[in-house]
Amino acid sequence: MAFIKRKYLIDLETILHYFGEVGIFIGISLFIPIIVALIYGEEAYITPFLYVGIFSIVLSLILKFGFKKRNKMSIKLSMFFVMFIWLYISFLGALPYVLSGELTFVNAFFEAMSGFTTTGFTMFSPTQMIPHCINFWRGFTQWIGGLGIVFMVLSIMQIVGNDVKPLYNAEGRDERIFPSIKHTTKLMLLIYTGITVVGIILFIIAGMPVFDSIFYSFSAISTGGFALSSSSIYQYNSFLIELVAIVLMILGGTNFNLHYVVLKGKWREYFKDIETKIFLVVSVVSILVIGLLLTYHNVYGSNIFHNFRFALFQVISAITTTGLQTSFAPELHGGYTNLGVFILVIIMIIGAGTGSTGGGIKLERVGIMYHSIQNHIKSLLEPSNAVVVNKYHHIKDYRIDDKMMKYTLTFISLYLIIYIISVLIVLLYCNDLSGVLFEIASAMGNVGLGDGLVGPTSPLVVKLVYTFDFWAGRLEIWPVVIVFYNIARKLHKTI
Repeated sequence: MAFIKRKYLIDLETILHYFGEVGIFIGISLFIPIIVALIYGEEAYITPFLYVGIFSIVLSLILKFGFKKRNKMSIKLSMFFVMFIWLYISFLGALPYVLSGELTFVNAFFEAMSGFTTTGFTMFSPTQMIPHCINFWRGFTQWIGGLGIVFMVLSIMQIVGNDVKPLYNAEGRDERIFPSIKHTTKLMLLIYTGITVVGIILFIIAGMPVFDSIFYSFSAISTGGFALSSSSIYQYNSFLIELVAIVLMILGGTNFNLHYVVLKGKWREYFKDIETKIFLVVSVVSILVIGLLLTYHNVYGSNIFHNFRFALFQVISAITTTGLQTSFAPELHGGYTNLGVFILVIIMIIGAGTGSTGGGIKLERVGIMYHSIQNHIKSLLEPSNAVVVNKYHHIKDYRIDDKMMKYTLTFISLYLIIYIISVLIVLLYCNDLSGVLFEIASAMGNVGLGDGLVGPTSPLVVKLVYTFDFWAGRLEIWPVVIVFYNIARKLHKTI
């Protein structure tokens, strides 16, 4: 171990200390499904959650008090921490599935990562009867991961001082409601919880059973996409239930800082915001095109309203990166046509708002690229000495400078490179180009809309690629790229 520099050991000790903080939170969360097991008489499933909860808390206490915080959390160190903490909590979250005998470890890890990253792909068989407590854990992992694991811990646990800002930023956030990050996270968690409770009540009013209402409120507001059956939310065949889900999906896919501004009475900000404008334009155009395609091909009968009902739900589910479905593989391969499927692929890649529970490239970045291209065209048409002001409005006015343009272009390029590489690998095992393009866009965007390609019996490599894409997409690429680049550079120096 002499070749490992002392600085790296100090950094490792600091990271392990914070692993303890997060692990305690996850351990406590693992006790909640026990209440569900008791309510529904599923006593056989109490011990898996009890044992894993105790294991998580004991291990995390050892990490927290056995390793001291010996270094400040720089942004680089925070990225290392954020990257590996999602692996750690997915490992802990997978154990109840394994110990209960419901899933193998690989499938359980896939399921846990899909849950915490709010993706929604599942390893449970469509015919498998899943206990209520297991389903509750599936839904709850999405709700926990919706605002981010580190975000949740910053809201609840006693992390203070200079480490808060880099940890907050490392999970892909830089906006805040208040100067204090702690106050910001607590208020956003309050808004998140409030919308969840309202969602549960609305689902019950719409005719959904209580347990299902809790589950789908978790799934919709977190833009997660897990479902209680292979028919997803269409099992109820209720337009009213779908409308409630649409409202929750839109709220989950919208910047929570914008929610706060609107709640303060500045509702016009919602329509001035660049993300809202892009969301409305893309959604309306997509719904119109797909709705007309479905109507033309009589996919859901000759009733135009009926066809547009399915187009509305599927487009909103895709762009908010939720993944709840009312259209499935037969319709996607049929009436949607290649054009409709390609539109869904594009809007899954575009994704939801920054500071939301959604994934994808994010609407703000798309807006920055649009304004940059627009203003570059203007500059070519204007006299050479003319000054073209490049700015946009996102809660407040921002000026687009060269640094912002470069950062945005680099992110989009890295996102698409990982997407293309993932598609190429999966194509080695699945000879279905449109299906692979669709599902990898869904995996990277943390969407969960499925075409039936990935499942419990899929090749190991395919499951690993999907799991990596859940992880990288949720972390917004940078932590994964920076950590792998740093490791590769260190290895290159030692060779």
